[in-house]
Amino acid sequence: MKRMIKRVAAAALSFCLLAISVTASSAQQVEQALSALSVRIASEHITGDLFETYETGQQEEIAVDAASLSVKAKSAILMEASTGKVLYELNPDDSVAPASITKIMSLLLIVEALEEEKISLDDVVTASETASSMGGSQIWLKVGETMTVHELLKAVTVASANDACVALAEHIAGSVEEFVARMNQRAKDLGAKNTVFHNCTGLDADGHMTTARDVAVMSAELIKHDLIREYTQIWIDYLRNGETQLVNTNKLVRFYEGTTGLKTGTTSKAGYCLSATAERDGMQLVAVVMGGESGSERFNGAKRMLNYGFANWCLQTPQADLSQILPVQVLKGRENSVCVSVPQLQPVLLKKGKAEQLTCHISLSETVEAPVAKGQKLGTLTVKNADKTIATYDLCAAQEVKRMSFFLMLKRLLQRLAG
Repeated sequence: MKRMIKRVAAAALSFCLLAISVTASSAQQVEQALSALSVRIASEHITGDLFETYETGQQEEIAVDAASLSVKAKSAILMEASTGKVLYELNPDDSVAPASITKIMSLLLIVEALEEEKISLDDVVTASETASSMGGSQIWLKVGETMTVHELLKAVTVASANDACVALAEHIAGSVEEFVARMNQRAKDLGAKNTVFHNCTGLDADGHMTTARDVAVMSAELIKHDLIREYTQIWIDYLRNGETQLVNTNKLVRFYEGTTGLKTGTTSKAGYCLSATAERDGMQLVAVVMGGESGSERFNGAKRMLNYGFANWCLQTPQADLSQILPVQVLKGRENSVCVSVPQLQPVLLKKGKAEQLTCHISLSETVEAPVAKGQKLGTLTVKNADKTIATYDLCAAQEVKRMSFFLMLKRLLQRLAG
């Protein structure tokens, strides 16, 4: 309650200072001050989030199993990003409105376009009438106003600005419609089969739907890109030479250890939504809350899931005894043996305390008859956790070995007979 009173008082003080400035400032300065204050309110989705309480530092019991987790939402999911393993789920495949969670896919297309050098962070984008007409969260772009891709990307990731998102969509695809078509195709490519986008912002629209599972998949893909973390981990920043303040709508960025992103969303249809990503000890978790009961509960629900994941699970890289993997003898080959290519073993997700049960078992042929193709399977490496197989890798020929010709075979035979 005290936190709420403080925030209401701060907002009231801002309005008072603005009113005082009318008598001492030019009309342009007043307009700039209004814009800055509007952006602050817009960054909270204009739904009362500005006055919500989010208590930090509370001591709470961490769930020891998924069944004891409590998330007050329509649907939720906790996923380990690198393996895709689901650690907790609540109605994960129910169709729900995504609000600004939509921008996870928009951001993925933007980052991919940057990495493919189709656009540059230094590109200058001119705001269209369509971009400037967006409602909800925005930075109040005016028709004809210019900003760089870097500035617009910052506005989208930090303040969830709809106008900035549309401006980037048009810059990349030529039109919002084409950009949305690419969003839907990319969702299909990722296996997000229950997602349909009708816009790039997340404003409520009939048929604009997704699921908690699909959001987790899209989030895990987005967070692979180091570039996006440079933006999603910003707490406060500025545009227009310091005249426009951006405050991150994801409060976990400031208050939760290891947070790497990612995106909030709030509309009357969707309720309070959040996809939160965090990394500790090399393990990246994605916690998705869709249709949360309140702004605070979406953060608290995500925090409970993340706490459970970090407290009970870990990533462990299997360690194989490579001395057991010797060259394989080749029969009737131009070379007598072939080296074995050993794949890089990927980390596996384990319950904490179970790492000592992780073992590697190698099965390799003693001989192989020529010809041997490069990449030909010669054996397997099996990773087990206790008696359960959790991964299998092929052990393959590192190079080609051709079959010995008749004359070469005869020559070698004569050499042996000659001693």
